[in-house]
Amino acid sequence: MAAQTMVNTTKRLNALRELMRNKENDVTAYVVPSEDQHSSEYSAECDERRAYISGFTGSAGTAIVTLEGAFLFTDGRYFLQAEKQLDNNWTLMKQGLPDIPTWQEFLHKKLDKHSRIGVDPTLIAATDAESLQTALKPKDSCLVSLSDHNLVDLVWEARPARPANEIFPLDVKYSGEPHPDKITRLQEELKKKNNKAMVINMLDEVAWLFNLRGSDIAFNPVFFAYAVVSQSSSTLFVNPAQMTDEVRKHLGEGVEVKPYSQFFKYLRGLGAELELSKDAVLVGDKTSLAIAEAIGHDNVMIARSPVADMKSIKNPTEVEGFRQSHIRDGAALVRYFAWLEEQLNAGVVMTESEAASQLEKYRSELDLYRGLSFPTISATGPNGAIIHYGPDPVDSAVVKKDQVYLCDSGGQYYDGTTDVTRTWHFGTPTDEEKRAFTRVLQGHIAIDAAIFPNGTSATSHSDSWARRPLWEDGLGEHGTGHGVGHYLNVHEGPHGIGVRIAYNSTALKAGMTVSNEPGYYADGRFGIRIENVVVVREVQTPNNFGEKGFLGFERLTMCPMHKNLIDGSLLSAKERKWVDEYHREVFEKVAPLLKNDDEKILKWLERACSPL
Repeated sequence: MAAQTMVNTTKRLNALRELMRNKENDVTAYVVPSEDQHSSEYSAECDERRAYISGFTGSAGTAIVTLEGAFLFTDGRYFLQAEKQLDNNWTLMKQGLPDIPTWQEFLHKKLDKHSRIGVDPTLIAATDAESLQTALKPKDSCLVSLSDHNLVDLVWEARPARPANEIFPLDVKYSGEPHPDKITRLQEELKKKNNKAMVINMLDEVAWLFNLRGSDIAFNPVFFAYAVVSQSSSTLFVNPAQMTDEVRKHLGEGVEVKPYSQFFKYLRGLGAELELSKDAVLVGDKTSLAIAEAIGHDNVMIARSPVADMKSIKNPTEVEGFRQSHIRDGAALVRYFAWLEEQLNAGVVMTESEAASQLEKYRSELDLYRGLSFPTISATGPNGAIIHYGPDPVDSAVVKKDQVYLCDSGGQYYDGTTDVTRTWHFGTPTDEEKRAFTRVLQGHIAIDAAIFPNGTSATSHSDSWARRPLWEDGLGEHGTGHGVGHYLNVHEGPHGIGVRIAYNSTALKAGMTVSNEPGYYADGRFGIRIENVVVVREVQTPNNFGEKGFLGFERLTMCPMHKNLIDGSLLSAKERKWVDEYHREVFEKVAPLLKNDDEKILKWLERACSPL
């Protein structure tokens, strides 16, 4: 999250509404989603259209502009941020609260009959468009696909250029599997499903499939590209200026490379071929309406991407990379928290942003470091209750010794991606703060220690393992976990741990990496979250009911948890043992990396990891 300043959007909205009224557009509402043409969670600056038109910079949300009003839909993670950033032109629609419609429901329930709703077809999923068209029919309303131009782009003054940064290969010693083998596996899937080809639109899927990485989107090592893989060929669509001789050599003769700008023209030609053969092209469930229109709706089969499934299960090389990158990352975190404690005890005045910069410095000194995996959440006191808070480099709060401090951060390394949250109190925490922290810790332990049968999806029943201790005190909670990419996006599907509908259809499998991050937020006072990345692994049990086999988690993150916030009277003997064993493991793995550091850092780690 960027600075939480408010932007006057009057001029922007007036210009947009003028375009909406033009005869060539003639729409009564215009939808501005967060996603780019690749359905990316995080966007390049040139694709941050919703942020530009609304002033709200959170990573999730949809804007709907009508001729008379403007509405911003987002979820509970961003309510506080949106309230601070939206000006009086906007109505905040707090999704998830009673009687608040989703943005899709708003279009077919709240707008007048005969509404014409404009969309950029490259930015809306084909599945969303189809369900919306069906819902709009009873009111004689319709979606209008404005394929020639995006209306926000036309009113955006000084819009940034699209990045075209150099692409580079990821060595097989990190990826664990050559890209021709990955393509062959995908082609075998296409043959099984009798699909002529597959269109791959997700940037992390393209990067993973071809063992390539880039830097077109901040914090995400991806590049702008599409791919089409048939049963016998593969084509990569990318800006030629981003290609190097090294990349061409890496791809070899088995991959045809075409300009990014020719992608939709190619699809239209493919569609014409399909009309004759009656074969179907597989597209992922996040594929845009524009792609479906270019190929022809009758020629596509929409399903969950097999590339996403393949990518989610990490091979042994990737898993080992995760282990090693998290140990190195743990050394940076230990240096940081030891330093921060020393600074605060010495009375040094330091802002949240200055603290985050020091953590980034420690990470940047590590082997194989490539950058942060997301903007660091360095939050003191009430700012910790803003779930995706980000300190303003110019004007952020001072970290206070007598307040709860929440730090959610991560790094990108050639051999893995990290995402870790720790909550600290460098003074004397209140009983309420200690009790809340301990309840979150108990939820974290419950997930870490869980054993479950193969085929279990990480939905409401497993998610409740983390929530139960909080519910016992009548407290709310934070979503429990998301998938994590391997030197890719820090948020990776299709799996996770939580109540999202998407998780229902995805069973956890050995090799999947996922975060374990229960939390609690007391609005206006403090926030608590404890996050480790874990990998799903097979476990041996005394019995094997149903011959399914059983799974559990191996924890990867190696960083102490602040014992100053633990209320030991709430912990069971088993939970106390877990805390001591975890800290013993942290010390054994991280201490050797600190042997050349100042002796006081090693002593700090020894104290932080001592038994309860």
